[in-house]
Amino acid sequence: MSDTFDVTTIIFAALALFVVWKLRSVLGTRTGHERRPDAPPRPNGAAGAPSDDGKVVRLPGAANDRRAPGQALRQNNEARWDGLAERGSAVWQGLDSAVAEDPSFEPGEFLEGAKAAYEMIIGAFASGDRQTLNQLLARDVYESFEQAIAEREKAGHKVETTFVSMDAVKIDDAQLRGRSIQITVAFASKLITATYDPANKVVDGNPEKVSDVADVWTFARDAGSNDPNWKLIAT
Repeated sequence: MSDTFDVTTIIFAALALFVVWKLRSVLGTRTGHERRPDAPPRPNGAAGAPSDDGKVVRLPGAANDRRAPGQALRQNNEARWDGLAERGSAVWQGLDSAVAEDPSFEPGEFLEGAKAAYEMIIGAFASGDRQTLNQLLARDVYESFEQAIAEREKAGHKVETTFVSMDAVKIDDAQLRGRSIQITVAFASKLITATYDPANKVVDGNPEKVSDVADVWTFARDAGSNDPNWKLIAT
């Protein structure tokens, strides 16, 4: 019985040693430089990865690169602003100048943001939301809006505005002034708006009528600033 137990023990010990050896041959040994199992994969040429000569690989389009690959590709693309501007027009050339100054500028994305900003500003002005207006308007434009709100509040009036639809939006002008990118946008929208006096009587507008509204607004951003936000500088 004892001999049987000893033989069995030896066999299992030998099997265990074989399994350990096999695992080491497949998985290898740890060197202390392995990535954690939950770490994201690193693509070839990732930022911060050392190159063959020991230098750090810079991302293309870094702050000290005058031109980024995306900008160069767009400039070589004859259809780069199709749908946003007429080829060869002042707007087309203005967009080229804006991208040359700030390669991260994407006119299509800007236009979508301008539509959202338009609706936010219209709503904030109607409700007297000074905080939102202060974030979206240049100082002189904000002061003009704030004065109109203050006069409305002094008279005891309130405004109710319902945004119905955005019918059309297009870039009307694009300029680079110094490092300031200035984009003028034409909006065509439908609104329902009415102004009420303290007795809740309508003194302006019509709460039951949808009105066509046309606005031309200019937004600006300093390409040399770390602030990515645009400001409304003219209405």
